[in-house]
Amino acid sequence: MFLQKLSTLKVEFARTTARKNLRVITLASVAGLIAVGALASESYAGSAFSPETEVVRTVETLTFEHINPAIQMAVAYGDKTKGAHGTFGKFPANFITPSHTHTGAYHGVVIKGVMTNPFDGENNPPQMTPGSYWYVPAGSVHTTACVSDTPCEFYFHADGNFDFHPVGQ
Repeated sequence: MFLQKLSTLKVEFARTTARKNLRVITLASVAGLIAVGALASESYAGSAFSPETEVVRTVETLTFEHINPAIQMAVAYGDKTKGAHGTFGKFPANFITPSHTHTGAYHGVVIKGVMTNPFDGENNPPQMTPGSYWYVPAGSVHTTACVSDTPCEFYFHADGNFDFHPVGQ
């Protein structure tokens, strides 16, 4: 079922979105990450994580910013452009990122929806429901997808900065 749905998503994506549009989305994602990083730096100046300092961020205090037309992120702590951070993310329903890597490793947890994180060459990745965890090593080629008919929300954290490097484009 998942392979059929993933195959259908890929075919629809290929038909409805030309490579030119994919490049625009990728560039918009990178530009958005830079812009969000700049906003986060201003909004959370001096908020680098410290294990000696208590932190409470209620959902009402999170500010979600679009990093591209599809993806939203909100910083929980730190500055994801400079180092250790915790970040909330939102994907629309039935959304998949292009294949990509990150310079640093990160840990993720699904909050809402059903997600997958297929690694390079993986044909049948496990479906992750709320509470599920995943880990991506630095440099690992993967995609991240919301495979449910409802939007997905997740949390991820890393010891280093967040970046996005498209593969094969």
